[in-house]
Amino acid sequence: MSTNLAALPLGPLDPERGELLRRVVDGLDTPALQWLSGFAAGVAHARAAGAATVEPVVPAAVAGAPRTEATGRLAVVYGSQTGNGRRIAERLGQAAEAAGIAVRVYAARDYPLRELANERLLTVVVSTHGDGDPPDDARGFIEHLLGKRAPQLPQLRYSVLALGDSSYPKFCETGRQVDERLAALGAQRLLSRVDCDVDYERLATPWLEQVVGTARDALGAAQPANVTRLRSVPAAPRFSRERPFTAPVLANERITGRGATREVRHVEISLAGSGLEYRPGDALGIWHENPPVVVDAVLAALRASGEESVVVDGEARSLREWLAREREITRLTRPFLAQHAAVSGSEDLTRILASGHEHELRELLKERQLVDVLQQHPAAWEPDALVKALRPLAPRLYSIASSQSTVGEEAHLTVAVVDYERNGERRLGAASAHVGGLTDDSSTVRVFVEPNDRFRLPVDASRDVIMIGPGTGVAPYRGFLQEREAQGATGRNWLVFGNRHFGSEFLYQVEWQDAVRKGLLTRVDLAFSRDRTPRAYVQDRLREAGAELYAWLQGGAHLYVCGDAERMAPDVHAALVEIVAQHGGLDPEAAEAYLRRLGDERRYLRDVY
Repeated sequence: MSTNLAALPLGPLDPERGELLRRVVDGLDTPALQWLSGFAAGVAHARAAGAATVEPVVPAAVAGAPRTEATGRLAVVYGSQTGNGRRIAERLGQAAEAAGIAVRVYAARDYPLRELANERLLTVVVSTHGDGDPPDDARGFIEHLLGKRAPQLPQLRYSVLALGDSSYPKFCETGRQVDERLAALGAQRLLSRVDCDVDYERLATPWLEQVVGTARDALGAAQPANVTRLRSVPAAPRFSRERPFTAPVLANERITGRGATREVRHVEISLAGSGLEYRPGDALGIWHENPPVVVDAVLAALRASGEESVVVDGEARSLREWLAREREITRLTRPFLAQHAAVSGSEDLTRILASGHEHELRELLKERQLVDVLQQHPAAWEPDALVKALRPLAPRLYSIASSQSTVGEEAHLTVAVVDYERNGERRLGAASAHVGGLTDDSSTVRVFVEPNDRFRLPVDASRDVIMIGPGTGVAPYRGFLQEREAQGATGRNWLVFGNRHFGSEFLYQVEWQDAVRKGLLTRVDLAFSRDRTPRAYVQDRLREAGAELYAWLQGGAHLYVCGDAERMAPDVHAALVEIVAQHGGLDPEAAEAYLRRLGDERRYLRDVY
């Protein structure tokens, strides 16, 4: 659970040093705080013993640890949007340390760029977000690497693990850019780049083993290093992505009215007995099953009964079971489309997959499901070949819409159910339909907590916060306000919310109104786009309130954006640039730099998808 650091006693520290300490620990995770505690204890012990200096040996450190010489170590830098990159980088750090390799693991935002010129061995684990974008926490690192100030690196040997989602055309784009740029700067590949899809374990695990082996040879670390641990290793959580908790559903109710363009549901899930904890801003991972109606449509398009036996990697299941529980059938991928084009002989698919047709491919991947492709481009798939060609089912992440300070051993979600017709047939989103169909009498769902340190409330509860979240992007702010109320936060809270219709799609309207009455919400700005002409969106409300918004930012406010990454987030960012330029007297380039500084200070935070 989160802690109100502003309320903790500062002991012998004066106010200035106390505030500095709070800023240092703001955003650090549990291992980092434990390391810091051990470091302080080591300094105190050395001083008590009369030592002039203390030089702790910490081969495996967390982001933000003190600087050491780069030579003779493995540096691991990760950029992660959903947590997969962080997990792999931490596993690599642990494996390297166990092999006797001096290693440092950094979040990309915390990597000291000045050390790049001195590195001898570097591993980068980086994901691609959306259609070719780097993770938010890696933007500074990527911009430096791709920019004019990047140093020549003839002394460097490196490896890159790229994470991506092959349902996007620019699969693993950021990893490719990093790999090619390091080579262009004169660095030598330790290993060839590995591109991982959402089922990353299959390729990441052997890559990790290869990195440890080649790094050990390169550094000559034949014997285990002499390690002085200044932090404890946190115990593995009882439940995780790989071992989800089977959670009872406590409530599942529709919170959109008649005439709404999309059904949105408020779901309450019990975490009692799991030991799972989360902080406002975190996500809940859901392991779902594909809806029976979607499975039936795929089987009909294949002209299969579903009872066909399919054996993959020694595991035998019926075709229906594979499609229902083990394979993605509502999200297409480029590799599958390429295989289907070959099996079907479709010239149209072959053309779309060719260079120069990226827009058509993007629309196909975004708008169509497996059944649409099977119907439009019939093919004689063998059941086992089809199952092998489809991507393994992956969990979906939903922003948690509650604070444990208020709801205890529960997690609340805000889920928009994807449900529409195409060519007279029903199409459903797999996870949203699964969650939306859970009842509150006997249903359970397999869940895990996905931390999101990129989207945290300020440690200083006197800071103002501005929360921008149209549609279900408002979900985490419900948890934010619950937490701020439990903290007794004195900072002001400003919500900017938008949707299509006021009457049917004002999510959590009564709760926001109650928060205004209690003085918890200082200001609310609303944009219901279909209720007026011309349409107005959240970015229009921001422009209208530009002077006050800029004043809040100048006063130290933290700014949050949550929701759609494709249109909303870029439109909101463009509006923010205009506001800062207009009210700060800056040109657009300087306004962009202003927002980048806010990002570096962790005062402009985005959770977009």
